[in-house]
Amino acid sequence: MQNQSTNRAGHSDISRRELLIAGTASLAACALPWGAVAETPAEINPSNHTGDTRMNTITTKDGVTLFYKDWGSGTPIVFSHGWPLSSDDWDAQLIFFLNHGYRVIAHDRRGHGRSSQTANGHDMDHYADDLAALTSHLNLKGAVHVGHSTGGGEVVRYIARHGANRVAKAVLISAVPPLMVKTASNPGGLPKEVFDGLQTQVAEHRSQFYLDLPTGPFYGFNRPGAKISQGVIQNWWRQGMMGGAKAHYDGIVAFSQTDFTEDLKKITVPTLVMHGDDDQIVPYADSGPLSAKLVKNGTLKTYKGFPHGMPTTEAATINADLLAFIKG
Repeated sequence: MQNQSTNRAGHSDISRRELLIAGTASLAACALPWGAVAETPAEINPSNHTGDTRMNTITTKDGVTLFYKDWGSGTPIVFSHGWPLSSDDWDAQLIFFLNHGYRVIAHDRRGHGRSSQTANGHDMDHYADDLAALTSHLNLKGAVHVGHSTGGGEVVRYIARHGANRVAKAVLISAVPPLMVKTASNPGGLPKEVFDGLQTQVAEHRSQFYLDLPTGPFYGFNRPGAKISQGVIQNWWRQGMMGGAKAHYDGIVAFSQTDFTEDLKKITVPTLVMHGDDDQIVPYADSGPLSAKLVKNGTLKTYKGFPHGMPTTEAATINADLLAFIKG
């Protein structure tokens, strides 16, 4: 495992109270049997990836409609978003890589964004199978898969469950693997009560919670001297409220209690693990460094002072590093 570091201005230590608040925020988020078939068939609406104005969707084997964006041509880069957002969270990356000659693809996870607000299937196996259905019907080959937060777990489970025959490289950004919740084998995780509290807030006052989270720890806007963007906060709220409460409620279990340890060991494609050491949502020490050690061809890149939502607040740095990794 290689280890790299990127610096930003220093930050204050996270108090226990802040950690619990951030953990309650722990967004990362974030069933089919483990040995499910390699690719799930789906029906696809007629369209292409050259600018068709109709809404691109596929319908999964269990009847869920998934919305996706598919722009440009060239090497495909597939982006998997975090909880409780949508493919819109990748705007800065989609435009950047489209302008650099890549084909960019991003979907709204089931229950999120413009996809069906189904009551069922909000677990990592279904997330991975939905991604497999999309990549199969688009006939992607040599794709680079990039996952942020819960999306990082989705990418890991997808490769482990469906194989890497369509995958060239993988990138995990502020991602939830190997395991978020504290257990006997994962003493550095967050207590289960933190995630129980998150479910309570989603169930009782989701709209206010979806303002508080981006205003505070998600983007590090609670740090002294932080440059706060109301547009970023409101866009986070907008994406969250587009999705279904049931999907978000169940997704908390998916991103916090899924153990990706064995999945990570199955990944052999070059994998870049990018994580900020001031991530108040998915704490750095129990995530990025551990994942990079478990994959067979992993590189850890640590960002000093960067927050969980660094693909948005630090897009210039993240995009440049992603481009270098993809070209390399």
